[in-house]
Amino acid sequence: MSDYNEEAYENALIELFQNMGWEHVYGPNVDRDWHSPLYDSVLEDSIRRLNPKAAPEAIDEALLKLRHFENAELKKKNVVFMEYLQNGIEVSYHQNGETKSDIIYIADFENAGKPGDKNSYIVANQRTFIENSNKRPDILLFLNGLPICLFELKSPSREQTDASEA
Repeated sequence: MSDYNEEAYENALIELFQNMGWEHVYGPNVDRDWHSPLYDSVLEDSIRRLNPKAAPEAIDEALLKLRHFENAELKKKNVVFMEYLQNGIEVSYHQNGETKSDIIYIADFENAGKPGDKNSYIVANQRTFIENSNKRPDILLFLNGLPICLFELKSPSREQTDASEA
């Protein structure tokens, strides 16, 4: 039996996503804040592209909310993130002395995978970020600069490998 290792799985998975139209980036080559799991430059561009009529102050408020969740409890963060992803981010902002409100969308579900799709799809490998310790998943999927899925790959050709290593 040939030794099909984690690197081979990683490359196969990257190729699969590229064949579906995802852009590949090699994590260590991306300039970023190492303490943030967000792909900030892509996030900002995507939010502006998805909400072309929104006031800059509304976009800034939505980005602030995405970068700084109010509650540090993981379960609550997941609920808030899913609400943002599915329904947009409600924002209030001041413009010309008035308080205004808007909803800023972070994904284009209506056109996803169709002509006119405004989403950014990126598959990144070996992207390190720091949260109490260094974390480097084998593969991260980004939708509009937001990490939506991670893969930690293990080779089944190694008999001692099991799910506990992931």
